[in-house]
Amino acid sequence: MEIVTGLTTTVSKLLQFSGLLMKNDVPGTKNMEEKALEVYDVIRTIRDPEKPNTLEELDVVSEKCVEVQDLGDDEYLIIIKFSPTVPHCSLATLIGLCLQVKLQRSLPFKHKLEIYISEGTHTTEEDINKQINDKERVAAAMENPNLREIVEQCVTEPDDY
Repeated sequence: MEIVTGLTTTVSKLLQFSGLLMKNDVPGTKNMEEKALEVYDVIRTIRDPEKPNTLEELDVVSEKCVEVQDLGDDEYLIIIKFSPTVPHCSLATLIGLCLQVKLQRSLPFKHKLEIYISEGTHTTEEDINKQINDKERVAAAMENPNLREIVEQCVTEPDDY
């Protein structure tokens, strides 16, 4: 089976290189694009913690900020790179927490999740990236009733009220 998979990949790359096969026609690419759109549909409606807009409306998230990779065994790696509205945004960690919570609750398939601030869009992106990808910190944050209430307000769909 491994030999067949390797051969299929090699043939696809050769056909793509020769121009006989477009990138979107590569086996599995379309499925990953569909998964990425499914992920984007979940996060685009998250509300900003301090503005009456969604993350999509503020360009904090977009379709191109979502990447999905197949890990095998029907499991996927989801990578989100979001862009805070200003480089010193004090709520970037909270936005990352909202992304974590909404995706963990909403996705119908097995996944691993990595959330990052887009490179160069925040003054403390490295520290925030560590915080929002640390499962223990996320769990501890969600134990705080005030923080949990804010997250719930941000991730609840308008028609869920």
